[in-house]
Amino acid sequence: MMNWERLISSKRLGMEGIEPAHKDDRSAFLRDYDRLIFSAPFRRLQNKTQVFPLPGSVFVHNRLTHSLEVSCVGRSLGNNVARGILLEHPELAQTNLAEIGNIVSAACLAHDMGNPPFGHSGEKAISAYFTEGKGQCLEELFKDNPGQWTDIINFEGNANAFRLLAHQFIGRRNGGFAMTYSTLASIVKYPYSSILAEGRHKFGFFDSEAPIFARIADELGIIRLSEPGEPLRYVRYPLVWLVEAADDICYLLMDLEDAHKLKLISTEKTIALMMNFIEPSERDHACSIINMVTDVNEQVSYLRSKLVGILVEECTDVFLQNRKAILDGTFSGSLIKHISEIPRNAYTECAELSKEKIYRSRDVLEVELAGFRIISTLLDLMVEAVQNPNREYSKLLINRVSSQYDINAADIYNRILAVLDYISGMTDVYALDIYRKINGNSLPAV
Repeated sequence: MMNWERLISSKRLGMEGIEPAHKDDRSAFLRDYDRLIFSAPFRRLQNKTQVFPLPGSVFVHNRLTHSLEVSCVGRSLGNNVARGILLEHPELAQTNLAEIGNIVSAACLAHDMGNPPFGHSGEKAISAYFTEGKGQCLEELFKDNPGQWTDIINFEGNANAFRLLAHQFIGRRNGGFAMTYSTLASIVKYPYSSILAEGRHKFGFFDSEAPIFARIADELGIIRLSEPGEPLRYVRYPLVWLVEAADDICYLLMDLEDAHKLKLISTEKTIALMMNFIEPSERDHACSIINMVTDVNEQVSYLRSKLVGILVEECTDVFLQNRKAILDGTFSGSLIKHISEIPRNAYTECAELSKEKIYRSRDVLEVELAGFRIISTLLDLMVEAVQNPNREYSKLLINRVSSQYDINAADIYNRILAVLDYISGMTDVYALDIYRKINGNSLPAV
């Protein structure tokens, strides 16, 4: 069984044994949070699609606002869990257990940093290029390294977030962002190699970062399920459940609120869906509060905030009630799937409606179509360039890439990963701008 004393570690990747140059009142995990907030990859999330097109006259969530809200909810979950554990185990008060809220909050900030532009269609476009597009011809180059090929054809934003934070990019200190082991472990939702993804297109780390994750897991005492010589597979790090729950809470409720603002779902339907989360005995009180507010958007906002509180409390209870199974690696299913019947049924109803009314809406599909075309075109050109770097056009394309990316790596696997680093780090607007310039539809100002 995993134990909390070992699981919460302030050791920093790439700075093991090195004390910070100066002291301050922040814990190591608060420094993780601040380091992420001030980083360029985090700032770029403001121009990456969450679900709906980036705002016109109506403001909706982007990746940055989503991540900030998930971080707030994650902090509440983490603090609640830490408080519950310490009530039963006061002997852990001298450990870093009280920092769980800060760790989860930082991990929530980082959980989407590896996602490419244009939402989930960006991930699909990258995978499809290598499974259905011109990239299929590269498979022969990986016949001796099937794990590397599965990395590429199943591109996964979660694994890319871990790579972004942990990989030694050119010009960056050893260990990437030099985050704490606990924060890094908290973002790995699927703790196994891509070759074990079994067609689910979900895995936690690329082959290039597998040794780094193994080092972190061994240090924290995360239970390993694979035998030596087999592809890596571990149980989840306990705090991943809280990061996942925060994300589950936010994306469903905030997407519902955005859909209401965009008039994809009526006010009456939105309020009815939200009321279903509340215990029947408490609905009259909620209605009385709503009736005090005349603005319908504010009514929905009030209910959204109430529902966040309900789901945070429910998920906290599930975690604490199942913490033994979580620590021995036998717990399965998300925390949301184990909450009590009334909010669970309401959550399922909202999720099903979201698939039909939100994720398949015309605006969302148009962004996905455009994003698919843009990313596929950029990949086509950049992959050909790194395959044939001595061609004149290839040189022009390669010279556009920031020097932090190892675009001139000795092997094709790392060159392709560098291309994916470059493209997945783009904002929607930047990717569109590059696409237009490459196609001659736009020229730089002279």
